[in-house]
Amino acid sequence: MGKKAKKKSQDAAEQLGTAKAPRSFKTTLREYAKAIGTALLIALLLRQFVFQAFRIPTGSMLETLQIGDFLFVNKFLYGAKTPERIRIGKVTLLDGLPVLKLPAIREPRQGDIIVFEYPKDRNLDYIKRCVAVAGDTVKVKDGILRVNGEVYESNFADRDGDHSCVPNALDPEACPAPRTKHDRAAYVRNKRNHAWPWPGMPATYVVPEGHIFMMGDNRFNSMDSRYWGPLDVDLIKGKAMFIYWSWNGERHLPRLNRIGDLIR
Repeated sequence: MGKKAKKKSQDAAEQLGTAKAPRSFKTTLREYAKAIGTALLIALLLRQFVFQAFRIPTGSMLETLQIGDFLFVNKFLYGAKTPERIRIGKVTLLDGLPVLKLPAIREPRQGDIIVFEYPKDRNLDYIKRCVAVAGDTVKVKDGILRVNGEVYESNFADRDGDHSCVPNALDPEACPAPRTKHDRAAYVRNKRNHAWPWPGMPATYVVPEGHIFMMGDNRFNSMDSRYWGPLDVDLIKGKAMFIYWSWNGERHLPRLNRIGDLIR
């Protein structure tokens, strides 16, 4: 056998030997763990700073958002931040962590639909429309909202794409009734939904600095700033962007025509 042929034979044997060398179970397990850990870390970072998924459980945003809509929320628009609490579900494990906030692209505006932590229970996430920002005056009479003296409702020139349900004091059914037990127990035809400020308060209400005024599009059936006051901007999670899935719980069918819809 010539030198070249012998060299090729040795190389082939070495390659064959290398190919047959088994990988240890620990090595395989370590590689899988590394891949899964990296994927989880990326998912957590995206969820914390970029996008997060939410589900609509109640009818307070009808007809803009339906019960059973699943949507993505833009978390970096208003300035994403590191968590100040660690929780599992509705249970807070650790609170008061130092917070690092990224620069905001812009501040919340009138008309933005925003997901936020409910001020009276920060383990709950709420979604409402921002109807007024700091310095604006707010007044509601017979369910009709006025901001800085101007009517802000969808049946008046469809301002800023607000597709809200418009209450009518002469027609109690102008807005759909809530469909969940929580809705029915909390807000059904509550007289407080008809007016703001309430009797005994100043004639008009000015939104304080560092806060925004939130209302549900389903004006007569929404637990919003008329009940718990203006929202501290530090409780904002992000702006609702689009619907990625929608499920009709009454018919047990998907609403395919809503998938991909932009939220406005």
